[in-house]
Amino acid sequence: MLSRLSRFGLRLPRLGSVPPARFVSQSKQSSAAGSSAVTELHPREDKSDHGEVSEYVKNPDYHGFSSDPVEDEWNMKVGFFMGISVVLVIGGTFIHYLPDHGMRQWARREAERVILQREQQGLPLIEENYYDPSKIVLPSAGDQ
Repeated sequence: MLSRLSRFGLRLPRLGSVPPARFVSQSKQSSAAGSSAVTELHPREDKSDHGEVSEYVKNPDYHGFSSDPVEDEWNMKVGFFMGISVVLVIGGTFIHYLPDHGMRQWARREAERVILQREQQGLPLIEENYYDPSKIVLPSAGDQ
């Protein structure tokens, strides 16, 4: 994206200016059959000394933070420092050291511990019945 913008060079600030344009109407008028009317699309701006000057003309290194060049550069450096150092580096470190979401790591450790315990006791890793069938109380056939 920046490589595409770099080919514009210093022409980029002039994108906001509107070039003067005229439209010629050649429709037939009731009073003069062959005359054409010239109209201005945009009203002309008076070129005076007290008009608004672009920030890029005042400060070629304008970053968009302030009209004062020193304050503009300082705000740019602080903004990029906060954006890159604080948000990306410290934010990434914070997210990395968050506790185990969903307790997935704990469940894995607990499963490994149970497997080692069952292997030491000589029991199968998974029993045929999850619940002890002698402890399950079933309703009688007449209760249904």
